[in-house]
Amino acid sequence: MKKITVALPKGRLFDQTIDIFLSAGLLKEKITPKSRKLIIENENFRFLLVRAKDVPTYVEYGIADLGVAGDDVLLEQSPDVYKPLDLGIGYCNIVVAGKPEAKEKYFSNPSLLRISTKYPKITEEFFKEKGIKVQIIELYGSVELAPILELSEFIVDIVETGKTLKENGLVVIDNIRPSTAKLIVNRISYKTRTDLIKSSLQKLENYLATSV
Repeated sequence: MKKITVALPKGRLFDQTIDIFLSAGLLKEKITPKSRKLIIENENFRFLLVRAKDVPTYVEYGIADLGVAGDDVLLEQSPDVYKPLDLGIGYCNIVVAGKPEAKEKYFSNPSLLRISTKYPKITEEFFKEKGIKVQIIELYGSVELAPILELSEFIVDIVETGKTLKENGLVVIDNIRPSTAKLIVNRISYKTRTDLIKSSLQKLENYLATSV
């Protein structure tokens, strides 16, 4: 029988997902990444270790049957996949942040804001609902530098503990929404491998229901 292929982001979400699969009875023993190996297999699953932003692509195009991706990634990319389960891991918040003194401008009904972010789509949609025009500067790392160096007054980013913001003299100014990791499923896999996929989903759902 062909193994179920699961695309997982490297790092913390990989370990947490493996723990859930183990607790749900889908795995017999703990799996840990070894050296630089990007594919890990056991008797039932083949795990692909990829960048978090790439997980939806592997699932949408059918390279992987299942994947784990945060709301931040899914909202930004809008992949054509099923999202049947909230795994309740990887909790963080998508926020607007900046220097403390920028709060006054933010809440003074501004006509235009300049914002640096890794999430241009989320940013545009959030401020469109507020009726505020934004100039978006897309960055790919260390967005906290933008307000410090006056590239922009505000940033939109994900925040887990707020420690990085605090260490760089920034504060949360507005909350956009919380984000948790979702299990996503390729649409064709769900139809062609229904029994196998549904059986795995049911075991995960049963475990998650009892672990709350």
